[in-house]
Amino acid sequence: MAAPFHLDILAASVPFYRGECVSLVVPTTDGEFGILANHSNAVGAVCAGELRFETAEGEYRRAAVAPGLFKIEDGRVLLLVDAAERPEDIDKNRAEAARIRAEERLQHKQSMHEYYQSKIALDRAMQRLQTAAKYKR
Repeated sequence: MAAPFHLDILAASVPFYRGECVSLVVPTTDGEFGILANHSNAVGAVCAGELRFETAEGEYRRAAVAPGLFKIEDGRVLLLVDAAERPEDIDKNRAEAARIRAEERLQHKQSMHEYYQSKIALDRAMQRLQTAAKYKR
């Protein structure tokens, strides 16, 4: 078994997970970024996507995450994201409604800032729906 490292996942300043894990896969703009124990120090951007990690007890966990940042320093990993949800906690109807609202907003003339906000909302809604669909109850 791989050596464990400490992982803190904070979603909007609320702890989502704190504990030891042996592997972590983070969605980034360049693709998936894998982290194991003794990884070199690094900082990076997290994009909306599916986060996967294995706890020190061998339990595999997944979450749909919103954009944020990660930091690896001295064998500890800190992940700061706007939101994190386990697949079983995702309300598919609410996510579908958010997708529809975001698509409707994209159809209207708006400022660049509003356009990018709508794109972010659409990306997050789509990722939540995809993550929930992969792991049906």
